[in-house]
Amino acid sequence: MKDDGILASAIDAIGNTPLVALDRLTADYDGRIVAKLEFTNPGFSKKDRAARCIIEQAEQQGLLKPGQSVVELTSGNMGTGLAIVCGIKGYPFVAVMSRGNSMERARMMQALGAEVVLVEQTSDSTPGQVSGADLAKVEAVASRITQQRNAFRADQFKREGNPLAHYQHTGPEIWRQSNGLVTHFCDFVGSGGSYAGISRYLKERSADLGCYIVEPAGAEILATGGASNPGHPIQGGGYSMADLSFLDDAPIDGYVSISGDSARDTARLLAQREGIFGGYSAGANVAAALELLAGPAAGGMVGVLICDSGLKYLSTDLWADLIT
Repeated sequence: MKDDGILASAIDAIGNTPLVALDRLTADYDGRIVAKLEFTNPGFSKKDRAARCIIEQAEQQGLLKPGQSVVELTSGNMGTGLAIVCGIKGYPFVAVMSRGNSMERARMMQALGAEVVLVEQTSDSTPGQVSGADLAKVEAVASRITQQRNAFRADQFKREGNPLAHYQHTGPEIWRQSNGLVTHFCDFVGSGGSYAGISRYLKERSADLGCYIVEPAGAEILATGGASNPGHPIQGGGYSMADLSFLDDAPIDGYVSISGDSARDTARLLAQREGIFGGYSAGANVAAALELLAGPAAGGMVGVLICDSGLKYLSTDLWADLIT
């Protein structure tokens, strides 16, 4: 008997996320923002897409053997996506994460069956603010575990499956769901995979469509080549990493710098006015989109990603003083 509408696994529930207009936030602006609700993926983030594509590519290319361990450096979202995909497919998964990231992420990965290795921050780092130096420590541990266990390194910063997932799926979804009316796109950059894949696809549909990278204030390594204040609360990016190879051939029309305070305040407005409970990077993306509507995107439609769920930040200052 055919089971119409029943998916084979949670992997098949990844993608085809809703696109929602933020018309209450933009009531005083000339133009619109449309937001892709990536927290509706099984792992509550956009990284589910990249996790699936990286693992399936590795299987197809013979790089990942049955039962082989998978290791990845993560701020939590990629690790959650990999925990889901690897658990269903039967690969032991080890997530290596800085203690500077929120504990909700580590607990969720553990609940999904991952082994989570937490790496202490550097002595001058601030809890909740993962620096480039912190990330370097995590990378060293991830590399050592990969070698010790003869594991497959998912390597979201290098594997082409990361941007490919967004070029093949997220970008086309935004274009189709907006009826081709999107005029601008902006995205907070971590690995650069979602920005690279989506911007390339959208530019192929419309060469005039403006694509902007979003970075944390003080950590604008891509826009300026340096970081005056690399500590910031917007987890998942802005780690002062200059070698983001996915961006080498990605179209970039400009950069938008967003402070941690602005990202936090906008995420709260997004929750209270639009009923969309996103994380720090979602706040940064919407804050950047509002700036674009006040400038080069006036009269247009800006597409953004709500990268992950606010549930992953309940212990951070994003919500702590609001919740009793």
